[in-house]
Parts: sequence; C-alpha cells; structure tokens
Amino acid sequence: MRTVPVSQFPPVEITVYSYECDAFGHLNQAAYLQVFERARWEILARGPGADLFDRNKVWPAVRRATVDYLLPAFPGDVLKVDADVEKVGETSLEMRQRAVRARDGKLLAELHIVFVTIDKEGRPKPIPAEIASIFTPRQSRPGEVVRHSVGDVSLAADVRGDGPALLLIHGFPLDHSLWAHQIATLKGWRRIAPDLRGCGLSDAPGDGYSMATYADDLVRLLDQMQVKKAVVAGLSMGGYIAFELLRRYRDRIVGLILLDTRAEADTAEGRASRETLIEVAHNAGPGAVGERMLPRLLGGTTQRTQPHLVPQVKKMAERWSVPGIVGALGAMRDRPDSTALLQTIDVPTLVVVGEEDELTPPALARAMTSAIASAAMTTIAAAGHLSPLEAPSAVSRVMAEFLEAVPRP
Repeated sequence: MRTVPVSQFPPVEITVYSYECDAFGHLNQAAYLQVFERARWEILARGPGADLFDRNKVWPAVRRATVDYLLPAFPGDVLKVDADVEKVGETSLEMRQRAVRARDGKLLAELHIVFVTIDKEGRPKPIPAEIASIFTPRQSRPGEVVRHSVGDVSLAADVRGDGPALLLIHGFPLDHSLWAHQIATLKGWRRIAPDLRGCGLSDAPGDGYSMATYADDLVRLLDQMQVKKAVVAGLSMGGYIAFELLRRYRDRIVGLILLDTRAEADTAEGRASRETLIEVAHNAGPGAVGERMLPRLLGGTTQRTQPHLVPQVKKMAERWSVPGIVGALGAMRDRPDSTALLQTIDVPTLVVVGEEDELTPPALARAMTSAIASAAMTTIAAAGHLSPLEAPSAVSRVMAEFLEAVPRP
C-alpha cells in the first residue's frame, strides 16, 4: 500500500533496534505498541508540550487499542509514525496512528486507540478546553491537503470554507485539482474535494475497488467531518459514484450536480476498451494511460487555445498508482446501469456538459435531464469532457447559481 504522510500532526521518525525484535528479526508485536506510544509522546513534546495532561490535571487512560499488523519491520528500519485524532467526545478521544517505513513508503502497522481522560482517583473527567482545542480534528487551511482515515484507507482531501457541504468527486484519470477553480470560488459552502482511493495523495490498496467502495469511502469521509448531508457534484466516473451514493445513502444527499457523465452501463465495446487500458497500465504505467485518453478528454477548442492544460491533465494521470488505475477501470467496467435510477431522483439536480464532449456528449446529458423530474441542464461552450477545468469560470458560475436555489441543510 502506497502511503504519503499528510497528517493532523507531523510524523516522527523512530528507529527499530535489535532488542525490540523476535528470534526471526521481526519487530515484536508488543514492541509496536511501544513504538506508537513513543511517537505520541514525541509528537506531544514537539507541539503543546509533554506536560499537557499534567497541567490540566487529567490523564489519558487507554480504554481500547487495536493494531493491524500488515508487514514486518526489521532492525535498522526507520519508521515514520503519525497521529490523527478521529473523534473527540465528552470524556474520550479516538486516535489512529500509522507506522510507515521511510525507505519505501510501505504501511507496516496501523493502530486505533481510544483514551478516556481521568482524574487522580481514576474517575472519568470531561476533556479540558485546552486539550479539546488541540485534539479536535482540524480543517485544512487554503491550499492544504489533509489526510483522513476512512476504514481501510486514508483519503487526502482539500477542504475550504464554512457552511453547508459540497462534495466534489473527480473523474478518471484525474484528482482533486480538477476542481481548483470551484474550490477557490464557491464561497458560502464547505467545499470538500478528495482524492479517491488509488490516486493523488490517497492510499492505493491492491484490491477493493468498486463504485460501492468509493461511495462508502466518501460517506466515511463525511462522517469524519461530521457532515450529515451534502450537495454532491460528480464528473464522469465521479457521476457514477454519485449514482451509487444515491442508491446507498439517499438520505445524505440534498442536491446533485452531474457533470460530463452518463447513466448507462458500459457497452461490450466500452468494456473491451477498459480491458485494453488495464493492459496498458500493467505494461506501461499510469502516464501511458493518460496519454492514451488525453485526445478525448480535452475538447478540440481547448487543445488549440489552452495548450497548457495538456501537461496539467497528464500530471494528474501520473499521480495515480497502477493498482488505483486497474481498480478504477474494473469498477467502471462492472458498474450497474443507472438509467432506471434517474426516474427516482427527487432532489434538485443540475446536469452540465461540455459542448465538445466526445465521451459523454450533450445528447446523453439531454436524455438524463429529461429522465430526472427535478433537473435542469447547461451546455458549456467550447469545452470537452473536463468542463470544470476547460471553462472554469463558466462552470463555477452555473454551479453557484444552482447552489443558491438548493435548500440548505
């Protein structure tokens, strides 16, 4: 599993020594608990101070600790150990820590631990304000991507602003930077733009890819951010994930924006094309997949008048992992048909399509709009399949107008 440490607290480096290892030279499972504890105290010492709990007259007693041991560590290995607080209650806090081998970025072990703050008599005591302010999961600053643990993976997300939530789901082979203009300009909304599993700064497991898995990941991300309801915007594959969110979590969605996407499942020809790209990914890597797709991702006008977007899209594709690309292609190939689902959509819906979109042309967008009782449609002039990137101001404007009319949760 590829891991890029972007955490609530900066990771610390801890060296594995021989005395901590078993007869086969593996870091002992009990020693892992000491590694995680050493890291917590080092992080505390570097930040608010090792006397944080003493000066607040409470102590963090461990209530429950669960460790997933994934790969062995050996003497001399340097581990980068981070810490993310997942939840702060009245008297308890939940934390997740990851131990990543520095030389190859492999995730070796992950700890989920629950603490209860107690007084000198061992009685639970409400978490003092200073401690709560330090450990409450923070929001990102402008331009900052923060990692969030969502079950078996960590997702990186750019989160901006306050207000009701707008979840922005990118397509393939793209990442959260597709939405750069919308993230920067859609004021009055809490814009949440994650990298899906397998790409960008998010984890890339070797398996576990499907539209249902992507949807579950994103709902867990919303849960981490204490978001109960959101407007969901999805482009291309992001639209397929939005349909899956409707199937599985209808009560969480208060509005829908479908950009350059379709409701139909893959045809036999489409499935064969996915298989071809899977072979390309295995044989030549993510960059080759991006090169193969690029001519149909950007509209002809864009390629002539905005040539700087070509390398930008290539770089997005290169930030995918091979497992992520293979997983996404398989998930799209096997996704269910959503045509019948369209007639059940009863939330305000906006359909956006690029005038020059070859992959999901305007005729498909018109058909979707006709099938959804509450839908309106906008065609973006001189744009192809990546309308938020090719015509950012126009797309941001129509999204802003739509959001103004959506009842706010």
